[in-house]
Amino acid sequence: MSSDTHHSKISGLGGEVFEHTEVKASHCYQCGKCSAGCPLSEEMDYPPSVIMRMLQTGDPVLEDKVLRSFSIWVCLTCEMCFARCPMSIDIPKMMDFLREKSVNEKKANSKAKEIIAFHRSFLDSIKYTGRLYEIGLFVDYKARTLRILDDLALAPKMMKRGKLNIIPELIKDRSGVAAIFRKSNKKNKN
Repeated sequence: MSSDTHHSKISGLGGEVFEHTEVKASHCYQCGKCSAGCPLSEEMDYPPSVIMRMLQTGDPVLEDKVLRSFSIWVCLTCEMCFARCPMSIDIPKMMDFLREKSVNEKKANSKAKEIIAFHRSFLDSIKYTGRLYEIGLFVDYKARTLRILDDLALAPKMMKRGKLNIIPELIKDRSGVAAIFRKSNKKNKN
């Protein structure tokens, strides 16, 4: 039986991670280099190596803890773990999938409320313009968090320096970007 065939038959969250991302949690042999190199592991409830182990067990209770964890939200996807991993396990790619699954299943950690607001605002900006529209991101994030006045003094300074455009730049193929979002949403619901 090939390695890919074996992994595609894995049940539970580890199997879903593999199915959607081709990241094989089972290849992790717990060396801990990911956690040792992670700049935010001390802020996490479970460092990356522990998340990997929780996925390897196939235990539904541990899998639920992964989806409810703060770790998946505090991960910067800086790829330090990926660069250090002797098995080349793409943990950042896995974390992206876990975040989306956590939101879709309404299991997102309550401490991650502002991170999730930023996450959604960022993705909405890309979805509607095809690229990042900073003012739109700023306004959407502030509306979601109700922190309207925080950082407001920075906007005029940034605009004066040409760092913020009032009118968003739109890519030519916005329908292509919309198709990517539709395909991703459809795949995540399956």
